[in-house]
Amino acid sequence: MGTLITGAIVAAAVVLIIRSMRKDKKNGKSVQCGGDCGKCHGCRLVTF
Repeated sequence: MGTLITGAIVAAAVVLIIRSMRKDKKNGKSVQCGGDCGKCHGCRLVTF
């Protein structure tokens, strides 16, 4: 039972991280170039 609870917590954390990354991408931030996509035009080609 503990394994299922731990797995559910890890899965929830992964979902939240992915959701946060998608939200940041829509707001113009990027993991690859430190969040300043105004100076890095290559990051805009990558989409989720």
